[in-house]
Order: sequence, then C-alpha cells, then structure tokens
Amino acid sequence: MKNLILTLAFIFTSIALVAQVAPKEKQALLDFYIATNGESWVNSWDINQPVKDWFGVTVKENKITGVSLLFNNMTGTIPASIGDLENLEVFEVSFNKLSGNLPTELGQLSKLKVLAINGNNISGNIPSTIGNLSALKELHLSSNKLDGSIPTSLSNLSELEILNVFDNNLVGTLPIELSYSENLKKLVIAENEIIETESFASLLLFNQEANFKNPNITPSAKTIIASEVNDDEN
Repeated sequence: MKNLILTLAFIFTSIALVAQVAPKEKQALLDFYIATNGESWVNSWDINQPVKDWFGVTVKENKITGVSLLFNNMTGTIPASIGDLENLEVFEVSFNKLSGNLPTELGQLSKLKVLAINGNNISGNIPSTIGNLSALKELHLSSNKLDGSIPTSLSNLSELEILNVFDNNLVGTLPIELSYSENLKKLVIAENEIIETESFASLLLFNQEANFKNPNITPSAKTIIASEVNDDEN
C-alpha cells in the first residue's frame, strides 16, 4: 500500500511538473511585467497563479504562444529577454505608453506571426533582426516615434501580408526588395518622409479586389501611401 501511495505521488508530481511552462519563458514574462510596471496595468497578473491564468497570455501544450495586452496602461520598455519566448506566435501590446527602443532580440521569435506595437512611444530604428521572423504575417508599428529607414531585411519576410509604419519619423527610400514580396497585401507608409519608387507602382496602387499577381490589375487609388490613409489596423 505504501509503495502504491509513493508511486501515485510520483506520478502526480511528474504531471504537475510537465504541465508547467518552461522556466525561461515564464521568466521572460516576469521580466516584461516588471519592465512595464505590471502593478499599474489595467489588467494586471497574479504571478502566484499558473501562467495560463495570466490575463492576455495564451498557453498551448505548456508553451506560451500569445501575449495580447492592448489598452492596458503599460509604461516602461520591452526587455531584451522577450526573445526567450521562443514559441510566441502573437505579440500585441498596442495602444499603451511603452517607450525606448525595440530590442533586437525580437528577431529571435522565429514562430511569430503577428507583431503589433502600434500606438506607443517607441523610438529609435526598426531593428534589422525583424527580418529574421520568417513566419511573420503582420507587422504593425504605426503611431510611434521610430526614425531611420525601413531595413532592407524586411524583404526576407516572405509570409508578410501587412506592413504598417504609418505616422512615425521614418525617412529614406522604400527598399526596392519589398516590391518583390508576393504575399504583401497592405503597405501603409503615410505620415513619414519615405520615398517610394516606380518599382512599387502595382503594389502601391491598391484596391480591395486586386490580386497583385494579376498582370491585368487596374490601379484605382493610392490608398496605401496617401496621407489620407486611416491607421485602422489593430
């Protein structure tokens, strides 16, 4: 009987251990919580509870796959350890008061599909390492204080469908390599000092029904680059 009890205790302990997220991933979230003044968030975390119960955090098969904390009164900066969330697919922290630079470690999130940091006070350059995010479909960086130019490395994002950098302090010429992106459906660069070239004619002249691979596309309106574009993504 004693052996049975010990065996069951071992099994339940093992199950409990297996059910936990990796310590490195949990620590990355704790770093983020501290760096962004988590106690002042609108929806804060009870860090004594399992990670799966933390507001805005998605856990699948004991892996942290999503962080969605829009309109949550977050301040401070995004810590470098965010790059340790190696299973992250969605990172949405739009419409907060985050400042500082985008950490280059964001480029380590190889499974990331949506990166949305629009509507904050982020400054500095767009890290070229974001071009390493091979699974990325949506990149939303609008309404910040980003400067410098759009890095050529973003042309490596073969899955990218939306690139929104509306309302920043970006300058320079739009990388011609982006014009070869077959999946890019929406490119919002208004309210910057970005120069586009004729290579973007079919991409920048956009309408809802157009298929960019269709040679018969009829340019209807510069809805992507015009200053009248509304920043309605995320």
